[in-house]
Amino acid sequence: MFPINIENIEAFVYVIHCGSFNKAADALYLSQPSVTARIKSLEQELDCKLFDRQGKQIQITEDGKRFLPYAQQLLLIYQKGKLHINQKKSQPNEFRIGCTVSVSNYIIPDLLPRLKLKFPNTHYKLVTGTTDEITNKVLGKEVDIGFVRNVNHPSLQSSKFYEDPIQLYAYEGHPFLTSDNLTIESIAEQPLVFFECGSLDWLRIHRIFEHLDLPPNIQIQTDNSEMAKKLVMQKAGIGFLPNLCAKQEILDGKLHPIRVPETEGIFLQTNLISHHGEHLELLDAITGIGKQLAGEKLSLSAI
Repeated sequence: MFPINIENIEAFVYVIHCGSFNKAADALYLSQPSVTARIKSLEQELDCKLFDRQGKQIQITEDGKRFLPYAQQLLLIYQKGKLHINQKKSQPNEFRIGCTVSVSNYIIPDLLPRLKLKFPNTHYKLVTGTTDEITNKVLGKEVDIGFVRNVNHPSLQSSKFYEDPIQLYAYEGHPFLTSDNLTIESIAEQPLVFFECGSLDWLRIHRIFEHLDLPPNIQIQTDNSEMAKKLVMQKAGIGFLPNLCAKQEILDGKLHPIRVPETEGIFLQTNLISHHGEHLELLDAITGIGKQLAGEKLSLSAI
């Protein structure tokens, strides 16, 4: 009878999540042979084969599929138990937050003052990066929580924090502001400033033009929403933007949202990630503030 080895179970779950032994090794900061050894050890413990190996390709076996939900549950219970033993009695003096650049620009300035009202004795340290960079910082405990695009990882809890609608925006005086019957064809003919952050949501924007004989007239393409917004205001073109980045400019009358039925329901989703069971009081407070911000944004959209 072999004792249960949680590291072997962790390796098994990571291989399933990452899709390969090499990627699982990178995520666990191990060598590929070490991950292979852990899987072989687990197969000996269970007296079954968990993966079929065909060259560099791996396929989970039926036994592996049956064991997977139990492995995930065991790993989660272990992580919660470890947290409970090491849990701090009070809130940390410093709370480290990682976020994407868009979150740092458009969400943090509204969120952080409200968070400080709830936890006035806590100091905050913020770092920015891509979704992958922030996810790795949370995994490595370089930051306590992260605001990222939609992410799922077996070692992290991930919950939806905010959905930001993507809309077409035009500058003051553009003829579309007085037009009632806009078509995708007419939008495609306009000079377009195209902000694209690499998420799947932007593929849905591209798809609204797929049926056209000619591609849309994209004159400027950028991965920076601030740049795109300012170019639209300078009349370089019209553009699809997340609503949050245009919030102040809408109030000032410098940018005007244009209803395009084909883009309704397209959002940029921001998720809140952390290790399972950690910083629960702060996470609850942040989630509550997020709901307040979403309500205020809905009110703004009605203006």
